[in-house]
Amino acid sequence: MFGLYVHWPYCERKCPYCDFNSHVRVRCDENAWCEAVLKEMALVAALQGTGRPVLETIFFGGGTPSLMAGRTVGRIIDRAAKLWTIAENIEISLESNPASADAVRFVDYKAAGVNRLSLGIQSFDSAALTFLGRLHDADEAKSALKLAMSTFERVSFDLIYARPDQAAESWKKELEEALGYGTEHLSLYQLTVEPATPFATMEMRGVFAVPPEETAAALFEITQEITEKAGLPAYEVSNHAKPGGECRHNLIYWRYGSYAGVGPGAHGRLDLFGKRYATAAERIPERWLRKIGEKGNGFSVIEEIEPSVGARERLLMGLRLTEGIDMSDFPRRWNIELPAEKIAMLSEFGLIEVAGSRLAATTAGKLVLNRIIEELSV
Repeated sequence: MFGLYVHWPYCERKCPYCDFNSHVRVRCDENAWCEAVLKEMALVAALQGTGRPVLETIFFGGGTPSLMAGRTVGRIIDRAAKLWTIAENIEISLESNPASADAVRFVDYKAAGVNRLSLGIQSFDSAALTFLGRLHDADEAKSALKLAMSTFERVSFDLIYARPDQAAESWKKELEEALGYGTEHLSLYQLTVEPATPFATMEMRGVFAVPPEETAAALFEITQEITEKAGLPAYEVSNHAKPGGECRHNLIYWRYGSYAGVGPGAHGRLDLFGKRYATAAERIPERWLRKIGEKGNGFSVIEEIEPSVGARERLLMGLRLTEGIDMSDFPRRWNIELPAEKIAMLSEFGLIEVAGSRLAATTAGKLVLNRIIEELSV
């Protein structure tokens, strides 16, 4: 599968937990950003040559893509249809914040071709939303969700749990409320304090503390139980869906497919000339725009991926999936065999399951994925 990721880097406010490539600007030149994105798309297509793959998915991420005008989204989708053959059932997703949810804008996105909306709600508790630095409150979150569901057939939304002092009962109640809306997909993330974020400084100063590992693990297990019972089992560590409601674009990442990343700071993995290449664009929007003006593209990295790196990336991404990985990929794609003795040890500890050539992390294993990946990397 082949997908296109389009990065909109601008936000109205930077959330204190966020380490994504997002930037607050009083104003931005949306047309200049769009023209630059179109140039990067054309470059990727030119690199792929005449044997271009069918485009299965497009994902507008950020930042806050719902600050974009519908006509901008439409221009990018139209250009993609000229550069690649579009799959008949293409999935086109766009991320939105409740604070920028707007009925007219949503209708414009749908008319442009967006058929899946991902809403960054994060919590149905107003106090928690204030702590998380969000611009919306609980009522605005619920209104935005209802608006999204009345406009788009496919809707997902995000929640963050394992927040400071969050009790199991309060998380159960919040999760059950979320499931009550009946969306096909939920992304449920444990709060992680990333380096070089305001939350990292606050935690260091003792302003708050995230729950200890055993509490976070208990909340994770509660999450798996409740979502499974509701018919939205985990298909990835933090993502839950009804059968058929999985995010196809993100599955490309986790199954180590091929995807183009365009826009400031966007990353890509491209299969070119029988080899695998990594791409990365300049992160700062103004520098990215200047680089495109000077050189025709904003990429700071276009390099071949070494076999050992590719194999590790496959482990890192694939073991997040409930379906796991096909071990036969490794000798076929990278001439690497996964260590049989380590597989036996991890299986004995109940951290992985092996069925034929397929290897998957157990529920217990998903709590220590980094350790599993270190053990299996060669």
